[in-house]
Amino acid sequence: MRRIPIAPRPNLRQLALAQGFAVDEYGNVPYWDETAYYCFTLRQIEEELERPAEAIEDLCFEILNRAVTDDAVFRQLKIPEAYWDYIASSWRNREKDLIGRFDFSYDGTGPAKLLEYNADTPTTLYEASAFQWEWLENNIERDVIPSHADQFNLLQEFLLEAFAKLGIDGLLHFACQTKIDDDRDTVEYLEELATEAGLETVFLSMDEIGIDPRGRFTDLDDRIIDWLFKLYPWEWLMEESFGQFMPQSGARFIEPPWKGVLSNKGMLPLLWETFEGHPNLLPSFFEGDPRAAALGNNFARKPLLSRRGANIDIVRDGDIVTRNDGPYGDEGYIVQAFHPLPNFDGRRPVLGCWMVAGDAAALGIREDVGLVTSSNAVFMPHIILD
Repeated sequence: MRRIPIAPRPNLRQLALAQGFAVDEYGNVPYWDETAYYCFTLRQIEEELERPAEAIEDLCFEILNRAVTDDAVFRQLKIPEAYWDYIASSWRNREKDLIGRFDFSYDGTGPAKLLEYNADTPTTLYEASAFQWEWLENNIERDVIPSHADQFNLLQEFLLEAFAKLGIDGLLHFACQTKIDDDRDTVEYLEELATEAGLETVFLSMDEIGIDPRGRFTDLDDRIIDWLFKLYPWEWLMEESFGQFMPQSGARFIEPPWKGVLSNKGMLPLLWETFEGHPNLLPSFFEGDPRAAALGNNFARKPLLSRRGANIDIVRDGDIVTRNDGPYGDEGYIVQAFHPLPNFDGRRPVLGCWMVAGDAAALGIREDVGLVTSSNAVFMPHIILD
């Protein structure tokens, strides 16, 4: 694994505008950085990232199997009791999921260590898929990178296949908070792929979803929402006033309700408790668990529910060295052994392994200068070269 400086494409501004990206006054794409790329061997990708991601997802499924027979799991994750049966039913029925992203700390020497699983609302999907692949093709054409270079990037192919297998008959609605650029861009890209896969789609904002007298969800044209892809956290849905209608609404959600378990950072201590010593897991505990003393004075403190690195503290030698503010934490915290991201001349990459319907599909790298990957992180492309 190497970080290699490179000159950005001279026509980046035009390429970005053609893809609908915003461009700043200097011609740069916010949150996208192609002044360098990361280079991996095929073995690193297949054995150190792809294989562990699929194996960890299987471990997550074992936790779900336990959850549907043991209410203690839902209690530990602070999931409202009103939704326990709803979640359990969605897992027993194996309602199909679409995407997720495992975030690893990895420096090329292995094993990769799981930091968290963005199972419900991962973003930067378009960057990891189409825009990153276009970068590879353009730079091969420019003779800037070797012609035999490859990329771990099967997102578009896997997503088209997954949409075709969802068994959707009728409209597939897509919704998110449209004022959040990352969310909107991700959902618009997914809607394009769904249309390409032969589905009929409708896009709307979360606040445009209505409820009819029978408790069914409706769109702006009063059409019943039978299938809804929502880039909106399950924990928020459970707090919304219309959340009470979800179990009886008849709507099928993507991601399904059981993803609300996997996206909770309480999964990290549950995984460690069940599979202690697994090479890709870090020791993790619910805050207040006496066993957390084993971490000593070096650990990360994370809310059960948060996005974009908010409310995460890094403690080293007993002192808080990094604190990211945010609105999360009331629901409780977990503590995880501190495993720093690799440092490449002051740049720290987190490696996101994208999953599509249970299969490892692509690598997306976000890079920041701090110990915690924040909303200021930039996306960095990668290649595979042997």
